[in-house]
Amino acid sequence: MKNIVKFCILILISSLIFCSCSKLMGYGVLLWSVPEYNLEDGEIVPVYIKSNISQTYVIGTHTEDERIEVPLWQITDPVSKGKIESIASKYSEYKHIYAKVALDGLPMREAAVNTSKQVYRLRKDEVIKILYKGEGQPVMSGGKAMEGDWLRVLAKDGTLGWCFSYNLRPFDETEVQEIVVDEEVEAVDTQLETLLATKWYPENYETMIKRQRINLDVISSVPAIDFGVESGNVRFKTSDINVNVPYTGIEKISEKNYKILGTNLSVIIKNSKLITIQSPNEKGLIISTNLIALDESVDKIIQDEIKRRETLYSNIQEISHQFSSSNYGTLQFQDGNRFVWSGYQLLSPNVIPKNSGSSGTVVFDYFLDASLAFIYDGAFSFTFDKNGEKVVFLYKIEENGIRLEDGTKASIKDNLIKARGSSPVVMFFSAE
Repeated sequence: MKNIVKFCILILISSLIFCSCSKLMGYGVLLWSVPEYNLEDGEIVPVYIKSNISQTYVIGTHTEDERIEVPLWQITDPVSKGKIESIASKYSEYKHIYAKVALDGLPMREAAVNTSKQVYRLRKDEVIKILYKGEGQPVMSGGKAMEGDWLRVLAKDGTLGWCFSYNLRPFDETEVQEIVVDEEVEAVDTQLETLLATKWYPENYETMIKRQRINLDVISSVPAIDFGVESGNVRFKTSDINVNVPYTGIEKISEKNYKILGTNLSVIIKNSKLITIQSPNEKGLIISTNLIALDESVDKIIQDEIKRRETLYSNIQEISHQFSSSNYGTLQFQDGNRFVWSGYQLLSPNVIPKNSGSSGTVVFDYFLDASLAFIYDGAFSFTFDKNGEKVVFLYKIEENGIRLEDGTKASIKDNLIKARGSSPVVMFFSAE
Protein backbone atom coordinates (compact mmCIF):
# COMPACT_ATOMS: atom_id res chain seq x y z
CA MET A 1 0.00 0.00 0.00
CA LYS A 2 2.81 2.39 0.91
CA ASN A 3 4.54 1.69 -2.41
CA ILE A 4 1.33 2.49 -4.29
CA VAL A 5 1.03 5.84 -2.44
CA LYS A 6 4.66 6.72 -3.22
CA PHE A 7 4.10 5.81 -6.88
CA CYS A 8 1.03 8.06 -7.05
CA ILE A 9 2.92 10.98 -5.48
CA LEU A 10 5.72 10.59 -8.02
CA ILE A 11 3.20 10.55 -10.88
CA LEU A 12 1.56 13.70 -9.47
CA ILE A 13 4.91 15.54 -9.12
CA SER A 14 5.94 14.54 -12.63
CA SER A 15 2.62 15.81 -13.97
CA LEU A 16 3.02 19.15 -12.20
CA ILE A 17 6.55 19.54 -13.52
CA PHE A 18 5.42 18.68 -17.03
CA CYS A 19 2.54 21.15 -16.85
CA SER A 20 4.69 23.95 -15.46
CA CYS A 21 7.35 23.32 -18.10
CA SER A 22 4.72 23.49 -20.79
CA LYS A 23 3.53 26.93 -19.73
CA LEU A 24 5.42 29.57 -21.71
CA MET A 25 6.62 32.65 -19.81
CA GLY A 26 7.78 34.42 -22.96
CA TYR A 27 10.86 34.72 -25.15
CA GLY A 28 14.40 35.82 -24.38
CA VAL A 29 17.60 36.56 -26.27
CA LEU A 30 20.51 34.29 -25.43
CA LEU A 31 23.51 36.45 -24.43
CA TRP A 32 26.13 33.68 -24.27
CA SER A 33 26.20 30.64 -26.53
CA VAL A 34 25.43 27.11 -25.30
CA PRO A 35 27.38 25.10 -27.91
CA GLU A 36 26.57 21.68 -26.41
CA TYR A 37 22.92 22.29 -27.37
CA ASN A 38 23.74 24.12 -30.62
CA LEU A 39 22.38 27.41 -29.20
CA GLU A 40 24.11 30.61 -30.31
CA ASP A 41 24.24 34.04 -28.70
CA GLY A 42 21.71 36.45 -30.15
CA GLU A 43 19.27 33.60 -30.72
CA ILE A 44 15.63 33.93 -29.58
CA VAL A 45 14.53 31.05 -27.33
CA PRO A 46 11.30 30.23 -25.45
CA VAL A 47 11.42 30.61 -21.66
CA TYR A 48 9.29 28.37 -19.42
CA ILE A 49 10.36 28.62 -15.79
CA LYS A 50 12.30 31.05 -13.61
CA SER A 51 13.82 29.78 -10.38
CA ASN A 52 14.92 32.45 -7.92
CA ILE A 53 16.31 29.74 -5.68
CA SER A 54 18.74 28.27 -8.22
CA GLN A 55 18.95 31.56 -10.18
CA THR A 56 18.14 29.84 -13.47
CA TYR A 57 15.68 29.86 -16.36
CA VAL A 58 14.32 26.75 -18.04
CA ILE A 59 14.44 27.35 -21.81
CA GLY A 60 13.64 25.44 -24.96
CA THR A 61 16.17 24.19 -27.52
CA HIS A 62 16.03 23.22 -31.20
CA THR A 63 14.88 19.74 -30.18
CA GLU A 64 11.15 19.49 -29.62
CA ASP A 65 10.17 19.09 -25.95
CA GLU A 66 13.82 19.39 -24.82
CA ARG A 67 14.30 21.76 -21.88
CA ILE A 68 17.56 22.94 -20.34
CA GLU A 69 18.53 25.21 -17.46
CA VAL A 70 20.68 28.30 -17.97
CA PRO A 71 21.80 30.97 -15.46
CA LEU A 72 19.61 34.07 -15.26
CA TRP A 73 22.44 36.25 -16.57
CA GLN A 74 22.78 34.22 -19.76
CA ILE A 75 19.47 35.37 -21.22
CA THR A 76 17.38 38.55 -21.35
CA ASP A 77 14.22 38.80 -19.27
CA PRO A 78 11.35 37.03 -21.05
CA VAL A 79 8.89 39.19 -23.01
CA SER A 80 6.09 38.61 -25.46
CA LYS A 81 6.70 37.39 -29.00
CA GLY A 82 5.77 40.82 -30.32
CA LYS A 83 8.53 42.56 -28.34
CA ILE A 84 11.37 40.07 -28.60
CA GLU A 85 12.39 40.90 -32.19
CA SER A 86 13.07 44.51 -31.22
CA ILE A 87 15.22 43.39 -28.29
CA ALA A 88 17.12 40.88 -30.43
CA SER A 89 18.02 43.59 -32.97
CA LYS A 90 19.94 45.43 -30.25
CA TYR A 91 22.41 42.52 -30.05
CA SER A 92 22.55 41.67 -33.76
CA GLU A 93 25.61 43.79 -34.67
CA TYR A 94 27.84 41.81 -32.29
CA LYS A 95 26.27 38.38 -32.75
CA HIS A 96 28.98 35.70 -32.34
CA ILE A 97 31.50 38.42 -31.36
CA TYR A 98 33.51 37.81 -28.19
CA ALA A 99 36.77 39.41 -27.08
CA LYS A 100 40.01 38.38 -25.45
CA VAL A 101 41.43 40.74 -22.82
CA ALA A 102 44.92 42.11 -23.59
CA LEU A 103 45.60 43.83 -20.27
CA ASP A 104 45.59 42.29 -16.81
CA GLY A 105 43.38 44.28 -14.44
CA LEU A 106 41.39 45.98 -17.21
CA PRO A 107 38.31 47.46 -15.51
CA MET A 108 34.68 46.95 -16.42
CA ARG A 109 32.81 50.10 -15.41
CA GLU A 110 29.33 50.97 -14.24
CA ALA A 111 28.97 53.66 -16.94
CA ALA A 112 30.74 54.49 -20.22
CA VAL A 113 33.04 56.98 -18.48
CA ASN A 114 36.66 56.31 -17.59
CA THR A 115 36.17 57.62 -14.04
CA SER A 116 33.00 55.61 -13.39
CA LYS A 117 32.86 53.00 -10.62
CA GLN A 118 34.62 49.71 -11.41
CA VAL A 119 32.28 46.70 -11.27
CA TYR A 120 34.82 44.04 -12.29
CA ARG A 121 38.53 43.70 -13.03
CA LEU A 122 39.33 41.46 -15.99
CA ARG A 123 42.26 39.08 -16.19
CA LYS A 124 44.62 38.98 -19.14
CA ASP A 125 43.41 36.50 -21.81
CA GLU A 126 39.97 36.29 -20.18
CA VAL A 127 37.16 35.94 -22.73
CA ILE A 128 34.12 38.21 -22.51
CA LYS A 129 31.02 38.67 -24.65
CA ILE A 130 30.51 41.93 -26.53
CA LEU A 131 26.81 42.82 -26.48
CA TYR A 132 26.57 46.20 -28.19
CA LYS A 133 28.30 49.56 -28.68
CA GLY A 134 27.47 52.62 -26.56
CA GLU A 135 28.13 56.33 -26.39
CA GLY A 136 30.56 57.53 -23.73
CA GLN A 137 33.28 60.01 -22.83
CA PRO A 138 36.60 59.69 -24.72
CA VAL A 139 39.42 57.97 -22.87
CA MET A 140 42.43 60.30 -22.66
CA SER A 141 46.08 59.34 -22.62
CA GLY A 142 48.85 61.93 -22.75
CA GLY A 143 46.31 64.63 -23.55
CA LYS A 144 44.94 62.75 -26.59
CA ALA A 145 41.80 60.70 -27.06
CA MET A 146 42.60 57.00 -27.43
CA GLU A 147 41.22 55.04 -30.37
CA GLY A 148 38.32 52.75 -29.59
CA ASP A 149 34.70 52.50 -28.51
CA TRP A 150 32.81 51.94 -25.29
CA LEU A 151 31.30 48.44 -25.41
CA ARG A 152 28.64 46.85 -23.25
CA VAL A 153 30.22 43.55 -22.22
CA LEU A 154 29.37 40.43 -20.23
CA ALA A 155 31.84 38.43 -18.15
CA LYS A 156 31.41 34.66 -17.81
CA ASP A 157 30.31 35.01 -14.18
CA GLY A 158 27.37 37.16 -15.32
CA THR A 159 28.82 40.60 -14.49
CA LEU A 160 27.62 43.32 -16.86
CA GLY A 161 29.57 46.50 -17.47
CA TRP A 162 31.19 48.90 -19.89
CA CYS A 163 34.69 48.38 -21.23
CA PHE A 164 36.77 50.54 -23.55
CA SER A 165 37.78 48.52 -26.61
CA TYR A 166 41.43 49.63 -26.81
CA ASN A 167 42.65 46.66 -24.76
CA LEU A 168 40.21 44.11 -26.19
CA ARG A 169 40.86 41.72 -29.09
CA PRO A 170 37.49 40.84 -30.67
CA PHE A 171 36.93 37.56 -32.48
CA ASP A 172 34.06 35.69 -34.12
CA GLU A 173 33.40 32.43 -32.29
CA THR A 174 32.13 30.82 -35.51
CA GLU A 175 35.48 31.30 -37.22
CA VAL A 176 38.35 28.94 -36.46
CA GLN A 177 41.37 31.11 -35.87
CA GLU A 178 44.38 31.61 -33.65
CA ILE A 179 43.80 34.55 -31.33
CA VAL A 180 46.99 36.60 -31.10
CA VAL A 181 47.21 39.22 -28.39
CA ASP A 182 49.53 42.15 -29.05
CA GLU A 183 51.93 42.16 -26.11
CA GLU A 184 52.98 45.76 -26.79
CA VAL A 185 49.58 47.33 -26.16
CA GLU A 186 49.68 50.71 -24.49
CA ALA A 187 48.09 49.86 -21.14
CA VAL A 188 45.43 52.04 -19.62
CA ASP A 189 46.92 53.41 -16.41
CA THR A 190 44.48 52.30 -13.70
CA GLN A 191 46.50 54.15 -11.06
CA LEU A 192 46.01 57.38 -12.99
CA GLU A 193 42.32 56.57 -13.45
CA THR A 194 41.92 56.27 -9.69
CA LEU A 195 43.82 59.53 -9.13
CA LEU A 196 41.54 61.41 -11.52
CA ALA A 197 38.34 59.83 -10.20
CA THR A 198 39.07 60.71 -6.56
CA LYS A 199 38.12 63.99 -4.91
CA TRP A 200 41.15 65.44 -3.10
CA TYR A 201 40.92 67.86 -0.17
CA PRO A 202 43.40 69.75 2.04
CA GLU A 203 45.04 67.57 4.69
CA ASN A 204 43.75 69.75 7.55
CA TYR A 205 40.17 68.65 6.75
CA GLU A 206 41.00 65.28 8.28
CA THR A 207 42.14 66.97 11.49
CA MET A 208 38.95 69.02 11.69
CA ILE A 209 36.81 65.93 11.17
CA LYS A 210 38.67 63.78 13.72
CA ARG A 211 38.55 66.51 16.37
CA GLN A 212 34.94 67.41 15.46
CA ARG A 213 35.88 71.06 15.09
CA ILE A 214 34.58 72.02 11.66
CA ASN A 215 35.50 75.52 10.57
CA LEU A 216 32.91 76.55 8.00
CA ASP A 217 35.09 79.48 6.96
CA VAL A 218 37.76 77.01 5.84
CA ILE A 219 36.07 73.81 4.67
CA SER A 220 34.57 73.61 1.19
CA SER A 221 32.87 70.86 -0.80
CA VAL A 222 34.89 71.94 -3.85
CA PRO A 223 37.98 69.67 -4.14
CA ALA A 224 41.36 71.36 -3.77
CA ILE A 225 42.43 70.31 -7.24
CA ASP A 226 40.62 69.77 -10.51
CA PHE A 227 42.90 67.98 -12.98
CA GLY A 228 40.84 69.37 -15.85
CA VAL A 229 39.95 66.13 -17.66
CA GLU A 230 36.23 66.93 -17.64
CA SER A 231 36.18 70.68 -16.93
CA GLY A 232 38.88 71.52 -19.46
CA ASN A 233 40.82 73.63 -16.94
CA VAL A 234 43.41 72.58 -14.38
CA ARG A 235 42.59 74.39 -11.14
CA PHE A 236 44.69 74.33 -7.95
CA LYS A 237 44.71 77.06 -5.34
CA THR A 238 46.42 77.44 -1.96
CA SER A 239 47.68 80.40 0.05
CA ASP A 240 50.93 80.22 -1.97
CA ILE A 241 49.79 78.88 -5.34
CA ASN A 242 47.02 79.82 -7.74
CA VAL A 243 46.83 77.77 -10.96
CA ASN A 244 43.95 77.95 -13.42
CA VAL A 245 45.01 77.00 -16.96
CA PRO A 246 43.61 74.93 -19.86
CA TYR A 247 44.05 71.17 -19.57
CA THR A 248 46.56 69.68 -22.01
CA GLY A 249 47.23 66.28 -20.47
CA ILE A 250 48.99 64.25 -17.79
CA GLU A 251 52.30 62.47 -18.30
CA LYS A 252 53.66 59.63 -16.17
CA ILE A 253 57.21 60.44 -15.05
CA SER A 254 57.85 57.44 -12.80
CA GLU A 255 55.91 54.75 -10.97
CA LYS A 256 54.20 57.16 -8.55
CA ASN A 257 54.96 60.52 -10.16
CA TYR A 258 52.92 62.43 -12.77
CA LYS A 259 53.45 65.74 -14.53
CA ILE A 260 50.39 67.92 -15.26
CA LEU A 261 51.22 69.18 -18.73
CA GLY A 262 50.87 72.89 -19.39
CA THR A 263 51.53 73.69 -15.71
CA ASN A 264 54.45 73.56 -13.29
CA LEU A 265 52.54 71.09 -11.08
CA SER A 266 53.53 67.51 -10.42
CA VAL A 267 51.74 64.81 -8.40
CA ILE A 268 53.30 62.20 -6.15
CA ILE A 269 50.97 59.34 -5.16
CA LYS A 270 51.75 58.28 -1.58
CA ASN A 271 48.84 55.85 -1.25
CA SER A 272 45.16 55.56 -2.17
CA LYS A 273 44.25 58.21 0.42
CA LEU A 274 47.18 60.64 0.16
CA ILE A 275 48.88 62.56 -2.64
CA THR A 276 51.38 65.43 -2.70
CA ILE A 277 51.14 68.30 -5.18
CA GLN A 278 54.50 69.97 -5.85
CA SER A 279 54.97 73.39 -7.43
CA PRO A 280 57.50 76.25 -7.25
CA ASN A 281 56.29 79.45 -5.64
CA GLU A 282 57.07 82.97 -6.84
CA LYS A 283 60.60 82.68 -5.42
CA GLY A 284 61.23 79.37 -7.19
CA LEU A 285 61.07 77.32 -4.01
CA ILE A 286 59.28 73.97 -4.30
CA ILE A 287 56.10 73.94 -2.24
CA SER A 288 54.66 70.53 -1.30
CA THR A 289 50.96 70.35 -0.46
CA ASN A 290 49.39 67.18 0.89
CA LEU A 291 45.86 66.34 -0.22
CA ILE A 292 43.69 63.54 1.13
CA ALA A 293 40.70 61.47 0.06
CA LEU A 294 37.86 61.44 2.58
CA ASP A 295 35.55 58.56 3.43
CA GLU A 296 32.73 60.96 4.21
CA SER A 297 30.91 63.39 1.94
CA VAL A 298 32.13 66.93 2.56
CA ASP A 299 28.63 68.22 1.80
CA LYS A 300 27.27 66.06 4.63
CA ILE A 301 30.03 67.19 7.00
CA ILE A 302 29.13 70.82 6.29
CA GLN A 303 25.40 70.21 6.71
CA ASP A 304 25.96 68.37 10.01
CA GLU A 305 27.99 71.31 11.33
CA ILE A 306 25.29 73.79 10.27
CA LYS A 307 22.67 71.69 12.10
CA ARG A 308 24.90 71.54 15.19
CA ARG A 309 25.15 75.32 15.29
CA GLU A 310 21.40 75.71 14.73
CA THR A 311 20.77 73.39 17.69
CA LEU A 312 23.03 75.44 19.97
CA TYR A 313 21.20 78.62 19.02
CA SER A 314 17.82 76.94 19.59
CA ASN A 315 18.96 75.85 23.05
CA ILE A 316 19.42 79.50 24.01
CA GLN A 317 16.12 80.59 22.48
CA GLU A 318 14.30 77.84 24.36
CA ILE A 319 15.26 79.63 27.59
CA SER A 320 14.17 82.99 26.22
CA HIS A 321 14.52 85.28 23.22
CA GLN A 322 15.39 88.21 25.51
CA PHE A 323 17.74 88.54 28.47
CA SER A 324 18.55 91.53 30.66
CA SER A 325 21.27 92.71 33.04
CA SER A 326 21.18 95.70 35.36
CA ASN A 327 24.75 96.59 34.33
CA TYR A 328 25.07 95.38 30.76
CA GLY A 329 21.73 96.13 29.14
CA THR A 330 19.23 94.01 27.23
CA LEU A 331 20.25 91.23 24.85
CA GLN A 332 17.87 89.72 22.32
CA PHE A 333 18.47 86.50 20.37
CA GLN A 334 16.23 86.87 17.33
CA ASP A 335 15.39 84.42 14.60
CA GLY A 336 17.86 84.08 11.75
CA ASN A 337 20.84 84.21 14.13
CA ARG A 338 20.37 87.93 14.67
CA PHE A 339 21.03 89.77 17.94
CA VAL A 340 20.07 93.17 19.28
CA TRP A 341 22.03 94.50 22.27
CA SER A 342 21.20 97.79 23.89
CA GLY A 343 22.65 99.39 27.03
CA TYR A 344 26.12 97.80 26.90
CA GLN A 345 27.97 101.09 27.52
CA LEU A 346 29.98 99.68 30.45
CA LEU A 347 31.55 97.17 28.05
CA SER A 348 32.73 99.77 25.54
CA PRO A 349 35.46 100.15 24.43
CA ASN A 350 37.27 97.42 26.47
CA VAL A 351 35.07 94.56 25.30
CA ILE A 352 32.87 96.00 22.55
CA PRO A 353 34.58 98.55 20.25
CA LYS A 354 33.10 102.03 19.92
CA ASN A 355 30.60 102.76 17.16
CA SER A 356 29.62 99.11 16.91
CA GLY A 357 25.89 99.77 16.88
CA SER A 358 23.32 97.58 18.56
CA SER A 359 22.65 94.75 16.12
CA GLY A 360 24.46 92.04 14.26
CA THR A 361 24.89 88.32 13.63
CA VAL A 362 25.51 85.46 16.07
CA VAL A 363 27.79 82.67 14.85
CA PHE A 364 28.83 79.55 16.79
CA ASP A 365 32.22 79.43 15.09
CA TYR A 366 34.44 78.70 18.10
CA PHE A 367 35.17 75.55 20.07
CA LEU A 368 36.34 75.07 23.64
CA ASP A 369 39.41 73.24 24.84
CA ALA A 370 38.63 70.28 27.11
CA SER A 371 39.81 72.32 30.12
CA LEU A 372 37.02 74.86 29.47
CA ALA A 373 34.28 72.52 28.28
CA PHE A 374 33.23 71.57 31.80
CA ILE A 375 32.86 75.24 32.79
CA TYR A 376 31.04 76.62 29.75
CA ASP A 377 28.57 75.20 27.23
CA GLY A 378 30.33 76.74 24.27
CA ALA A 379 31.41 79.94 22.57
CA PHE A 380 30.05 82.22 19.89
CA SER A 381 30.92 85.47 18.20
CA PHE A 382 28.88 88.63 17.74
CA THR A 383 29.64 90.49 14.51
CA PHE A 384 28.25 94.02 14.67
CA ASP A 385 26.55 95.43 11.58
CA LYS A 386 27.77 98.99 11.90
CA ASN A 387 31.53 98.46 11.89
CA GLY A 388 31.88 94.74 11.17
CA GLU A 389 33.76 94.13 14.43
CA LYS A 390 33.72 90.59 15.83
CA VAL A 391 33.55 90.00 19.59
CA VAL A 392 33.96 86.50 21.07
CA PHE A 393 32.09 85.27 24.16
CA LEU A 394 32.09 82.06 26.15
CA TYR A 395 28.62 81.19 27.42
CA LYS A 396 26.85 79.02 29.99
CA ILE A 397 23.09 78.48 30.06
CA GLU A 398 21.84 78.81 33.62
CA GLU A 399 18.50 77.81 35.12
CA ASN A 400 17.01 81.29 34.75
CA GLY A 401 19.37 83.02 32.33
CA ILE A 402 22.68 82.98 30.53
CA ARG A 403 26.20 83.77 31.73
CA LEU A 404 28.71 85.34 29.31
CA GLU A 405 32.45 85.78 29.60
CA ASP A 406 34.29 88.01 27.20
CA GLY A 407 37.00 86.33 25.15
CA THR A 408 38.87 89.56 24.34
CA LYS A 409 42.14 88.31 25.81
CA ALA A 410 41.48 84.59 25.60
CA SER A 411 44.11 82.31 24.06
CA ILE A 412 42.69 81.35 20.66
CA LYS A 413 44.33 79.30 17.93
CA ASP A 414 42.41 78.87 14.70
CA ASN A 415 38.85 78.50 16.05
CA LEU A 416 39.77 76.81 19.34
CA ILE A 417 39.68 78.73 22.64
CA LYS A 418 42.52 77.15 24.57
CA ALA A 419 42.52 79.28 27.73
CA ARG A 420 40.54 82.12 29.33
CA GLY A 421 41.84 85.66 29.24
CA SER A 422 43.30 87.37 32.28
CA SER A 423 40.63 89.11 34.43
CA PRO A 424 37.80 88.60 31.93
CA VAL A 425 34.48 90.41 32.31
CA VAL A 426 31.78 87.97 33.40
CA MET A 427 28.13 88.95 32.88
CA PHE A 428 24.84 87.35 33.89
CA PHE A 429 21.65 88.05 31.97
CA SER A 430 18.28 87.01 33.39
CA ALA A 431 15.71 85.46 31.10
CA GLU A 432 12.65 87.62 30.59
